[in-house]
Amino acid sequence: MPTIGDLTVSPAGRAAGAALPHAPARVAGAAPDLDVLIGSATDPLLAVEFHRHFTHALPFAPVGAAAVLGLLAIYRPWREQWRGQWVAVWAVALVAWVSHALLDAATSYGTLLLWPLTDRRYGWDFVAVVDPAVTVALAIGLGFTWRRRSAAWAAVGLAVAAGYLGLGVVQHGRAVAAQAAVAAARGHVPERIEVMPTLGNVLVWRALYEDDGKIYADRVRVGLAGDASVRPGWALAHVREGDLTAAERARNERRSFARFTWFAEGWVARSPADATVLGDMRYSMSTEAFDPVWGIRFTAPGEAAEVAWVNRSRDRRVSPRELWEELMGRDPRFRPVTIRSGGR
Repeated sequence: MPTIGDLTVSPAGRAAGAALPHAPARVAGAAPDLDVLIGSATDPLLAVEFHRHFTHALPFAPVGAAAVLGLLAIYRPWREQWRGQWVAVWAVALVAWVSHALLDAATSYGTLLLWPLTDRRYGWDFVAVVDPAVTVALAIGLGFTWRRRSAAWAAVGLAVAAGYLGLGVVQHGRAVAAQAAVAAARGHVPERIEVMPTLGNVLVWRALYEDDGKIYADRVRVGLAGDASVRPGWALAHVREGDLTAAERARNERRSFARFTWFAEGWVARSPADATVLGDMRYSMSTEAFDPVWGIRFTAPGEAAEVAWVNRSRDRRVSPRELWEELMGRDPRFRPVTIRSGGR
């Protein structure tokens, strides 16, 4: 019988479509994001907490892959096609599920990779949450594989995507070193540093560090040759639970502030434009000043939800010209950074 990879295709399977062994991978590769269906009208933080939660955890992946396989096996032609090969089909689904979780963890958003062992949010900051380079490489490889019926194109797409992620790892290390040098030049000893790639590139990074109760935010550009420059940003007071107003503390019955702080990995500050909004400083609408993409606002007494989720991500606008000037290193607001050899 004809084969696709290591999976045979029976006549019954051929009737349902020769590429059906790929269905478990396709479904399992997307299934972890079914967590977006979790939510509550009276607790908006529930959706935030459970996105990239247990469905993205590596210990859950074998269960998730098995659930996908069980669901797809309801369709008789597929069930007959996979007869005697269940372990191999499950393994395909498992690899797809795990790849989704690991790619999400490579971004800055935060993923609970090791839940329930820990509730730590893993965000390696190697690639932007939205980066067309990875998607395009994989899409082209997949497209040519389907058109030419050759797995070699898929391998090329994977190699390009992996190479880009590897470049992100190198660039991230350089950006962290540059931000550490910026902090040292200011006489600061950061308690922690986080550096994240900006939209769709690994050249310009949003860099944060905390020192003496303040969060400092800058934009750091790291060229492919390792040259670094910084566009100085701003500093805002780091908001902790003890900094809440009396009215906010009175409304904080469901530990909403602690839950939001956990989600934002501690990078919480008040919006300069609206002090009632406690924002996630990792993401800003503006490159000129902190304008949170999302955050929370405590509601008035008596409302069902004690906080409102302020989400302005759909209003986010990127200036192509400004981004291009930054990428090309022609933005005059960037200043050279001197990095000491071997230091961060």
